[in-house]
Amino acid sequence: MNVLKPHLQTTIVTLLEAGTSQREIARVTGIDRKTIRAYQQRWASERANSPGVATGSPPQTPPPRAPAITTTTVSTCEPYREFIAAQLRLRRNFTSIYQDLVDQFGFTGAYNSVKRFAGKLQEHDPEQFDRLEFAPGEEAQVDYGEGAPTRVPGTQRYRRPRLFVMTLRYSRRSFRRVVWKSSQEAWAQLHEQAWRYFGGTTHYVVLDNLKEGVLAPDLYEPELNPVYAMVLRHYGVVADPARVRDPNRKGTVEHAIGHTQATALKGKRFESLEEQNAFLEHWETRWAAPRIHGSTRRQVEAMYQEERPHLKALPVSGVQYFKEVQRTVCDDTCIRIDHSSYAARPARIGSRVLVRLFDHYLEIRELRTQVLIRTHARVDRPGTVVLPDEERLFNPSRETRTLLRQAQEIGVAAHQLCQTLFAAEGRVGQRKLWGIVGLARRYPSRLVEQACQRALDEGIQSYKRIKALTEQLTTQALEQLNTPAQTEPVLAQQHRLIRDGQDYADLFTLGAQQSASLPLFNED
Repeated sequence: MNVLKPHLQTTIVTLLEAGTSQREIARVTGIDRKTIRAYQQRWASERANSPGVATGSPPQTPPPRAPAITTTTVSTCEPYREFIAAQLRLRRNFTSIYQDLVDQFGFTGAYNSVKRFAGKLQEHDPEQFDRLEFAPGEEAQVDYGEGAPTRVPGTQRYRRPRLFVMTLRYSRRSFRRVVWKSSQEAWAQLHEQAWRYFGGTTHYVVLDNLKEGVLAPDLYEPELNPVYAMVLRHYGVVADPARVRDPNRKGTVEHAIGHTQATALKGKRFESLEEQNAFLEHWETRWAAPRIHGSTRRQVEAMYQEERPHLKALPVSGVQYFKEVQRTVCDDTCIRIDHSSYAARPARIGSRVLVRLFDHYLEIRELRTQVLIRTHARVDRPGTVVLPDEERLFNPSRETRTLLRQAQEIGVAAHQLCQTLFAAEGRVGQRKLWGIVGLARRYPSRLVEQACQRALDEGIQSYKRIKALTEQLTTQALEQLNTPAQTEPVLAQQHRLIRDGQDYADLFTLGAQQSASLPLFNED
């Protein structure tokens, strides 16, 4: 133990006899508390061994307690009180006030001095809260929490699942379920299960701005998750996302989660999610619903039975869930889904489209407006191409029927010749078929048909020979049109349409008489 000066030892003993604490003695004397503690133990031992306090001796009257030592210190910020108060009214922070004191007034104190002094000057108005009141069936609140530790399937490890809670705002009746993972579809399915459990839906549902429900939080127009929005439309419910960092708006479900964790699940472990969900449902029915609510002083179950007729009716069928993905239209006008191709016209090649994947079909929609473009049934076999023949471009293995149909439009001989060439040469012979069909676009089909007939009669299977025959027939037809007549045409003198000459003479005489009876035209 350090040896102290006599006057310090006397001061310590005096303070100890007065009942002063070690902390106060250390502050007054500036001596370390360990040293003071050692002197206190020594002083107590000496008092116990002194004759005045021996066993059986009368108790001594302790000396009067020394007056408490009070120290009054003035903050180095006191001269600048008015300046600091004015800056606080401007809502400036402590750091900026400290910097201005140093720059403008040459302040030499520490930043913590300014922080303590300004903190005492600040006036904190208590935040006012309103007691929210809602009609039966008007609102429900939803949120996630943490469930009790549950064994992970196939392992010996325990993990806390996510606890979903929906609480009816009027009656405080709650639905609780735990799940391992949350997703857009899981979030929507939990809502469906809750509404089926309650036997109806509320007009509004208040939720947090988690990604499963709200894609883009906004004070005025929050953007909902499309799957969640579809479920809400199906059940006729309107979502009312709370403001960011405003948990008081959904304080009912926040309290329900805390009540579940502190009362139902505290200290428990479960071997499966099914076991925990069964326990939560039993606990809600056996203990939570019959309880008397602290605010309303009424039984929760009684209020729920009062609220239940006001819930909106449920639709007959549930929701068909989908998953949204984006795809690029490939150069074959198709999109790729699970190694299969689906036609996407009229979407442009290279454009991005929105695809909604249902269990048995898919929808292709425009990315920006989400207008439906096409619908296809989903195929099971990978590598399948769902593309109509009329949308396919040239493919040698699929063009035979098209070529034969076009040859049949030319004529019987052309159709027969094309069938003969394909039977003899197979897919390679389609080149000749394309050539024969193409002749009808440059020459009259009648002449192409005649050329094909001659090719059949003569056993010709060369496209060049067939083309030459078509050109020869075309040249002959043009020569016949351009050849002038060799003999003058003979005029017929007798015909049933030709009248006698006297009839024509009478006609001319009658015309002359009619002309003579007409007045002359006066130029004036």
